[in-house]
This record gives sequence, C-alpha cells and structure tokens, in this order.
Amino acid sequence: MEKLVFQNGVKKDQLLSAVNDYHGGVIVELKESMDPNVFQNMLKASLSKWRLQGKKGVWIKLPIELANLVETAVKEGFWYHHAEPHYLMLVYWIPETENTIPANASHRVGIGAIVLNDKRELLVVQENSGRLKGTAVWKIPTGIVEEGEDIFEGAIREVKEETGIDTEFMEVLAFRQTHKALFGKSDLFFICMMRPLSFDIQKQDLEIEAAQWMPIEEYAALPFVQKHGLFKYIKDLCLVKAERNYPGFTPVPITSFFDASTSFLYCNKDGLDQGALQVHL
Repeated sequence: MEKLVFQNGVKKDQLLSAVNDYHGGVIVELKESMDPNVFQNMLKASLSKWRLQGKKGVWIKLPIELANLVETAVKEGFWYHHAEPHYLMLVYWIPETENTIPANASHRVGIGAIVLNDKRELLVVQENSGRLKGTAVWKIPTGIVEEGEDIFEGAIREVKEETGIDTEFMEVLAFRQTHKALFGKSDLFFICMMRPLSFDIQKQDLEIEAAQWMPIEEYAALPFVQKHGLFKYIKDLCLVKAERNYPGFTPVPITSFFDASTSFLYCNKDGLDQGALQVHL
C-alpha cells in the first residue's frame, strides 16, 4: 500500500481547493465552514505546495459567514485587499521578489447629466442631502455609476431616479478627475449630454429637494454658476451644445479578443469616420 505523506498534520490530498489565475497565482474561494485550526493546517500545507510550484500571488475569498477565519489567515501573513458586502478578499505574496499584486480599485466613477429640451430649457435639481443640502443651489442631476453598469446606462438611470424623466444618451462631453475623494479614492466624473423623452417631472423626495426645467440663459446667469469652476464649465457646455457647436464622444461597441464580451469605446465617431475617409482618399 502506498504510504500516506503528511505535512503539518494534513494529508497531501487535504489541501485548499484553488484555481490558477492569469498571472502565475492561485485563487481560493472558501464556501464551507471549518474549524480555524484545521484551516490553519490546510493553509500552511497549501502555501508550501504553491511555493514549490513557483506560484506568486495567493487570493483567498472569504464569505462573510466565515469571518472567523480572517484572524487565522492574517497570522499566516495574509493582508486585506478589498471587501464587498458579502465577502472579504485576502492576499499573500509568495516569492522573495517585488510584490506585483495589483492594488484595489483606485477610482469611483460618477456622472452629471445635461438634459436640454427643445425650448432651450435645462433640467436642474436642488439636493436634499450632501454638502449642497439647504444651499438652494441649482445643478444638473448627478450620481454614481453602479458596478457592472456602463456610463451611458448610469446617466439614464440617475436622471430617471432623481427626476422621473426618461432620456436618451447622446454623448460624453467632458470628464474631470479629482483625488482624495470618498475614503481617499480618486474620482472620475463624466459630463453627459442627454435628450429628454418625457417632460413631466416627478422628483425623488429622498435625495432631491426641488426639480424644474430652467431656461438655459437663466441658469447661466446664476451667481453660483458663474463663480464656481466646474459649474461654470458645465454652463459653457450647455450653451455650446444648445447651438450644436461642440462634438462629444459616443459609445461604440467593441468585442474583446479574449472572451468575445462587449465593451464600449467612447470616441468622436463622426470625426473618426471622416478622418478614415480622408486617409483612404
């Protein structure tokens, strides 16, 4: 009979189940509860095996139900990488080389929606929460893009949620990058041009104090809008788009070489087509 080999009190076939990642490491996704001592022994044996195999980064995804195993993993040298509502991701670097594990997401993505109707009226709101609450400042609808949501989808959803107005996404007109925003993360804010498909405002009471259609010249003349940098540029974008003198970026679907998934490239499609035509001519 073949002799069973033990390592740290664990049989060779009692290692943590893992799958290879694309960068020479492994991913462990724990689903079943286990005693912390058993987990520690299995983790030590698994790390020894992965070290012999020349693996690099080790990722352990711990569901919130197994939070009792966090301390054990940390004692073995793991550290926090990121957390979501239902799990915590821990990570460990095996080789004695520079750690090349990518950092957690560095940016949050937000949108601002310029919604202009045929009467040259701009959809504006006053906030019922946040730093502008109680200031009576009129602004365009804004919000945060959700996980797995494209920029144009987020813009349509946020306008609908805040004002009840249905819209069609037209273009990205500009974007701003800031740093040290929420919990030290950076922030990307995309200013989007939207076409209204409905006009009866039904504001969201929780976040919006007031909402209305305001003549664009009246909005441009507001002292706060004229004084503050981002608001001033949004006002300028509103005015030039009302005259149709500013080309923006539209989403063009592209297919991934790796898995045939679809993403979107935001570019000036008309300018790109014209440039390509001139090249061919």
